[in-house]
Amino acid sequence: MRLAAFLLALGMATAGAAPAATLRIVSTAPSLTEILFALGLGERVVGVTTYCNYPEEARRVPRIGTYIQPNLETIVSLRPDLVVIESNPIRLRERLEGLGLKVLELDQRTVSDVFRAIERVGQAAGVPERARALEIRIRAGLEEVGRKAAGRPRRRMAFIVGRTPGALEGLIAVGSASYLNELIRMAGGENIFGAVAAPYPRVSLEEILARDPEVIVDMGEMGRASGMSEAEARRAVELWNRYASITAVRERRVYAVTADLYVVPGPRMADAARELARMLHPEAER
Repeated sequence: MRLAAFLLALGMATAGAAPAATLRIVSTAPSLTEILFALGLGERVVGVTTYCNYPEEARRVPRIGTYIQPNLETIVSLRPDLVVIESNPIRLRERLEGLGLKVLELDQRTVSDVFRAIERVGQAAGVPERARALEIRIRAGLEEVGRKAAGRPRRRMAFIVGRTPGALEGLIAVGSASYLNELIRMAGGENIFGAVAAPYPRVSLEEILARDPEVIVDMGEMGRASGMSEAEARRAVELWNRYASITAVRERRVYAVTADLYVVPGPRMADAARELARMLHPEAER
């Protein structure tokens, strides 16, 4: 009971408005951390999650737990003027506001959501001009990718964001409700699970065999805190190479990606789209 009272009192003490130049911000998602740093707000970020590893400066910021299991006591102890969160199933906004903290809750399920999140963070932090400039830069990058892909054949792609360690089981793919589905289309691809309503549906190897993708992207095993090593990437490709009936395997278009670039919907969206375009149409780079 005493701890709850302490947290509430400390939270209320930090809830007042702070000048933009001295704003203290906590981020509860890697994508939001990237937005804050891209807006030049890195020096104001006083807390990030365990998985916030980009940019490099974010690694030196105190940790507040994970997206699903944030440590509320740690968050309050950092005395933030603003806590930026993604919409989530754990009622985090209500819990933080109950401690007297100011919370900005954002959706990032689509490309449009990401642009809206950038705008709202810029407004809340007092840097709307930087937010507009960042949006213009990202849009220009996406439009460039779209122009290069225009007129090229739409290659069928399967994007696997997770699976059982060492096996092509427990496969989680990109579905229609993911922003990655939009990036695949911008890059000149056709997501073979683009008609599946869920953002990240569980799929079977049999379904992939039946849909016969021309390109496969494999992000590796579920629950990893970081990307695959080069050796692990080679082993991932070897798993797929057992299935020569898949066009992507026969044409050597299976890519094991080692970066989190693709699954963090934020300022690096255009970079992710460029990499997808290279995998879909490597001939365009020659």
